Formats: sequence, C-alpha cells, structure tokens
Amino acid sequence: MAQDLQDYTGVMSSSKLQESEVRIKHSLNKNEEKFRVDRRKTVQQSLQKLGICCSVDKVPNIALVGSGGGERAMVGLLGSLVHFQKTILLDCVLYLSGVSGSTWCMASLYQEPDWSTKLESVKDKIIQRLCGPAVSWGDSFAKLKKYYYEKDIFSLTDFWAAMVVTTFVKEIDEHTLTEHLDQHSKDPLPIYTVIDKQCKQKKEGDPWFEITPHEAGFSLTGAFVDASSFGSQFEKGSMIKKQPEIDMLYLQALCGSALADGGEILKFLWQKIKDLFESKKNILEEMGKEDPDPSIDKGFQVILDLVDMNLCVLDGKDPSAHDESIRTTLTDLAGGKGQLIFPVGKLDLTDKEAAKLYMEHYTMDVCNNLSVWFKLWPFDFFYSFCRCIVQWIWGRKYDFLHNMTAKPVPVALLESETRDYIDAGLLLNSPYFSVLRKERDIDLIISLDFSDGDPFTTVKDAAKMCKERSIPFPEVIIPSEDFQKPKDFYVFKGKNVPTVIHIPLFNVLNCGDDIEAWRKKYCTFQGPYSAEMITDLMEVAEKNITNNKAKVLEEIREIIGLPE
Repeated sequence: MAQDLQDYTGVMSSSKLQESEVRIKHSLNKNEEKFRVDRRKTVQQSLQKLGICCSVDKVPNIALVGSGGGERAMVGLLGSLVHFQKTILLDCVLYLSGVSGSTWCMASLYQEPDWSTKLESVKDKIIQRLCGPAVSWGDSFAKLKKYYYEKDIFSLTDFWAAMVVTTFVKEIDEHTLTEHLDQHSKDPLPIYTVIDKQCKQKKEGDPWFEITPHEAGFSLTGAFVDASSFGSQFEKGSMIKKQPEIDMLYLQALCGSALADGGEILKFLWQKIKDLFESKKNILEEMGKEDPDPSIDKGFQVILDLVDMNLCVLDGKDPSAHDESIRTTLTDLAGGKGQLIFPVGKLDLTDKEAAKLYMEHYTMDVCNNLSVWFKLWPFDFFYSFCRCIVQWIWGRKYDFLHNMTAKPVPVALLESETRDYIDAGLLLNSPYFSVLRKERDIDLIISLDFSDGDPFTTVKDAAKMCKERSIPFPEVIIPSEDFQKPKDFYVFKGKNVPTVIHIPLFNVLNCGDDIEAWRKKYCTFQGPYSAEMITDLMEVAEKNITNNKAKVLEEIREIIGLPE
C-alpha cells in the first residue's frame, strides 16, 4: 500500500550526491522497488488461490521474521517455511528477514535458485548436510588462512566463521549475496540483520544495520552502500580501496556470533585456539615443515602455555605454573636473556576486573615478544587473534560513510574510519527494525520466535523500542498465565500500525506440559543436533504453521478490509 516518502538530502563535500557510491536517502533501492512490483502480483495470485480476492493495490505487504537461537532457530525456521509453502502462505510473503541462527537457514535456502518452488527437496538436501560429516580441520584452517590474508582487517568474526560456524552448518559456503541476484524472482527478498556495536554502546545513532542482495546499510538512518562494496574502504562517498565481497559463510558468522554470554564465548574461543595449536603436526604439514627448527616447537609451547594461562584465570585457578613456563621458554629463545617486560606479580583472582586487565597486558606482552622470533603463519595469525581477544573486536569493517558530509547521519558515523558489526540478538533477538522502515510500508509482520527463555521478550522489547523512537507498532499485552504456558498464536494490532502475529516455537499446543523439557533439550549453546533431534524439532515447528493457517488468513482478510 503505497505511501509518500520524505527523502533526506545528503550534501557531499567533494562530490555531488548523485555521483557518490554511497546512497543517503530514505527510499528503497531501485532494484528492491522493481522486486516489490513483481512480487505483489505473485502475492495477489496466491491470495486468490486461498480464496482472498483483491486488486494489486490492495495486496498487503507481509514480512516474515525469524529470531535468533543458534541451530534451534535454523532448524525451526526451516520447518516453519516448509509448511508455509505447503499452505501457499509462503507465496504471500514479500520479505524474509532473520537474526543470528535464522540467517543460517536463509543462507542455506538462497543457495538454491527459486528455492520456494522446490522447498521439499531443498529441505531434504539441507537436513542431509546437517546430519552429515563435519567440515575437515584442513578445510577450516585453509579458510581461516584465506580470510586472514585476503583483506585488510581481521577480527574474531573471521575465526568464528571458519572454526565455529562451520561445525554447525557443516559447509564452507563461498558464494556471495550478489551472485544470487537474478536467481530468486519467485522467492521473498532476504534481509540479513546485524547491529553497529559503537551505536549500541555509545547511543550515538540507530544501530540497526541490514544486508540485502542489493545494499547494506543503516536501516533507520537511511545510509547505504552496494552489497558488493560492503567492507571496502571509502572516502567522502567514493571507494578508494576494494576489499573482497563478504561470502555467505562470513555473513552467517557476522549475523550469528552471540551464542552465549561474553564470558562463555571467551573461554570457548581460547579452547578452540588451544585445540588448533595442539594439532601441531597438521599445522607443520600445512607450513611445509616436516622437520622444523627446534625454536618453532618452543613457539608452540609458549602459545599453549599462554592459552592455558588465560583459561586458568577465567576459571579462577592459579596460573603461576604456566607463567613460569612462558618466561623460561622466552628466556631460552633469547639465549638466556629475560624477555618479558610485564613484571612477575601475584594475581588476585577474586578481583575479576583486575585479573582480566592483568591478562590483557600480559597476553599482548607475550605476543610482542614472540613476534620478534616468529613472523610467519600461523604465528602472525595468533598475534592478531590475541589482539582481537584483548580489544574484543568482532565484525570490524571500513566505515563507508567516512568523511562524508551528510544530514541527518550522526556525526560519529562520518568521523570513524572503521565500524564493528555484531549479532543483532545482543540488542533485540528479532529483526523487526529491518521491516519497520517506513518506506517498506509493511502491513503484517509474522514473527517466528525461536528465542531461549521468555518467548515474549522480543515482541515486548520491540514495542518498547518503537515507542521510544516514535515508530508505529501495536501495543503488546500478554496474559500473565501465558508466560509459563505460552500459546501458539498471538495477534497484536491497532490503528495505523502494522499487525503483528507472534508464534513462539515451544508452546502448550505442540509441547503440552513439556515446554521446559523441550527448551533444555534444544539449548542455544550446544553441539550440532543429531538427525533425530532435527526431525523432532522440525515437526514441532511445522505444527505451529499448520494449526494456524486459518487464523493467518483471517488477519490478512481484515487488513484488506474483506468480511470474514
């Protein structure tokens, strides 16, 4: 349902707006506009098959959004979509947007041209992969090396992609979003979502950031760059240094890097690095050093001791034995001369902040000393990894808005050389703000919630955030008894706001009195699911759609203004 758009004009200091490679405007990309025109005709025909007849200009704009939740969200969204397709409802959807684990499902689907026309076979292919063998150590390590050397900026997201996300999705998908541009005329438009870390922490602007096959940019600010150029270096709106387009594996890591709280992720990352460097034989083979210099063995020993020392401190254990070993080995490497600048000191493990600060300085000091002796792969990668750990750098990219002069873009976005992008679930575990852009004019949001814990947190927080930002959103009122025993279908609506249908994954209709048991069985931060777990979870998700087809159609009729 079309509406007039109020555009903001960006003013460039060295070039005219129309010549810029950066788009500062509250409007849709021309390719997205064309897609909407074509897709609305498809929606009209699909509604007709469902017994709902209306003109094209009355066709409602429907967005389907999937929350985060690791592999639970990935499998849950897949099961839901299969039954959306079987009920013809999927062909009524204009946008498919996801956070975190839901984007893992989306990435798998959009590998296949026009996947929604053959979803049953695509589903079987995805499940077969998820139940199959893991990506080999060698392939993951080779991918990590490629990430490290092919671009200017390395972050923990690169490591997370190659060494962690691959264990869940069981593949290395090197396709890019723009490769699929002309292959999905019959599918909803995908919108992947993250948030800008600095915006979130400093409250210096709207943090909501979206990535589509056409553009990447700040959803509510109205600042975008071509999807293929996201990550490249820009100055005053023009590209000055091309970087490789992000691939789908990296995109899944960018969107899905908040599987646990910071402390748990930190221990997990150190353990993964330990596992990596304990595979010394494999690394040496990859380096082409069957009979390495003895000093390399000492370098590996320092790394393993440093990792163990960090793990000890995180677990509140005395790390002095590892400290002594590190100092001894570094002194040995230096021919008997003491190397560590950082003084010997007794850690107060009860003061977690002080212990954390101590280990940050200590870790970087050890890396600086090692770098004197070893300047080759994978040692150079390890130094970068430690720097990213200490500074907690995730998803760092060049700021495509750097040194532009544009209103109403927040000044901070124009001054910074880089920006950090992180899992949107760290702020809101559902991609409401990608589909709430005024220019997308969404009439109905179908929210599939795969969150851990309270299944109403996302929709309640979305309503609160929208109220603070004066964004139209219905009032959300949940009956008190439903917090412990959620139903499978909720509708929130009001005047001049989009209708929101909210569907919790685990509910009394598909789980009975065993909701907590299902939640414990499908934790967010756990190893890859077995074939049986995937089958059971798919069935639970499918019931939520088959049981509620009539209710969804009832809401569509009401939006159009048709009698029941």
